[in-house]
Amino acid sequence: MLRRGIILLFLFAFLATPVIALAQPAAPDTQAQIAALQQAVDANKAAAAAAQSAGDNAWVLVSAALVLFMTAPGLALFYGGLVRRKNILGTMMQSFAMMGLITVLWALVGYSLAFGHGDWTIHIHRVVIHINTSPFLGGNEHLFLRGVSLAPNPNYGGTIPEQTFMIYQLMFAIITPALITGAFAERVKFSAMAVFLVLWSLVVYCPLAHMIWGVGGILNTTGGRCPVLDFAGGTVVHISSGVSALVCALYLGKRVGYPHENMTPHSMVLSFIGAAMLWVGWFGFNAGSALSAGPLATSAFVNTQFAAAAAAIGWVVAEWLQNGKPTALGAISGAVAGLATITQASGFVQPMSALLIGLIAGVVCSFMVFNVKKFFGYDDSLDAFGVHGVGGTMGALLTGLLASGAINAVFGKNAAGIPLATGAIDGNWHQFLNQSVGAGIGWMLAIVGTLLLLVLVDKTMGMRVSAADESQGLDLSQHNEEGYDLNS
Repeated sequence: MLRRGIILLFLFAFLATPVIALAQPAAPDTQAQIAALQQAVDANKAAAAAAQSAGDNAWVLVSAALVLFMTAPGLALFYGGLVRRKNILGTMMQSFAMMGLITVLWALVGYSLAFGHGDWTIHIHRVVIHINTSPFLGGNEHLFLRGVSLAPNPNYGGTIPEQTFMIYQLMFAIITPALITGAFAERVKFSAMAVFLVLWSLVVYCPLAHMIWGVGGILNTTGGRCPVLDFAGGTVVHISSGVSALVCALYLGKRVGYPHENMTPHSMVLSFIGAAMLWVGWFGFNAGSALSAGPLATSAFVNTQFAAAAAAIGWVVAEWLQNGKPTALGAISGAVAGLATITQASGFVQPMSALLIGLIAGVVCSFMVFNVKKFFGYDDSLDAFGVHGVGGTMGALLTGLLASGAINAVFGKNAAGIPLATGAIDGNWHQFLNQSVGAGIGWMLAIVGTLLLLVLVDKTMGMRVSAADESQGLDLSQHNEEGYDLNS
């Protein structure tokens, strides 16, 4: 029995040997196949990430061009057509000047103040002083664009180069002071305007941009003490410029002959073309602020169109009822008012909310321009406050009411993956308070900063042109040329 078992054991070992021998070489092949599959998966992921980065980068660069397009030719034509013929070049030059001056300022110091960390290191002899201004102002880390590379900065867009983000934000910094020029059109020295708006960009725009969008900002949605929802600049751009415009109009006083002389727009055709360009460019302004070519950009794009259309209708209907006729000026003013008002909410609200915001903007802003300005008698030449200041403020508050986590889960999601409440429509009424605080800070900074700078520039070099120069027109008195040669 034992002998038979031993024989069977040897027979089994003999038969199993070829099987084991055949199985041994298969292991390395399997490992190689697994490694090859892993390499293929990694390569696909890298290709997908590269494709996403390229797509996002392309969209933000195109958006940057669209925002610049808003300043010139858009705003330059819009404002230029609204003034009298003798002031068209002077008015257009004010917008064009911002394209040059603010670009240089942004490269030297502006970007660092707006988007740098607020950690200042100052060396005085052998003493090193550290100052933290993070809640209110950026630091000196990016002076002369030091450290602003072609690599992404995760704080400001993880799929685009930081230089793309920097140049995109520059376009906002350019158009914001250009908007203010509408309030003091036809009566300010070109030299004083340039100095004032350069200083304004440093004192008002950069701190407000940092507080809301910059890392460590007190109003930033990521870690700020009072998170404010401002998707594309309702507070940073429109409240700051619109309120500053009102301060300028009140401080500088009325144009000679206002309101008794005829000061109607000299070319509604130019203004109409400029407004249409602003509408198109605003897609880069709002949808580009998603900083990616994804669904959020789509949402902001749709909301921008809906609000502009509703506001144009609201303004036209309001003036039709009041004055008996709809006007082209009313239509384009309403569209711009809707665009200014939806800016803050564009990446946070549903399309039907955007329609409501636009309709409110058209009616309220037209009331400000037709009734409130007339009642108080201030000379906001091109209604920069009535459109941008009032529209931006309404946009800030309406964002607090209508922002939806289903569109943008800016405050994150719970354990079940459900977006946390964003605005009052979601049940977060506290956000309306935050938006009010943010708007209030924007108003205060704009009022105080603008008034101080106006006094400084006025006392040192004078802000207004002489009555004779104003009568002659800014084209000849400031630039020694005319927009139209009627003798040729």
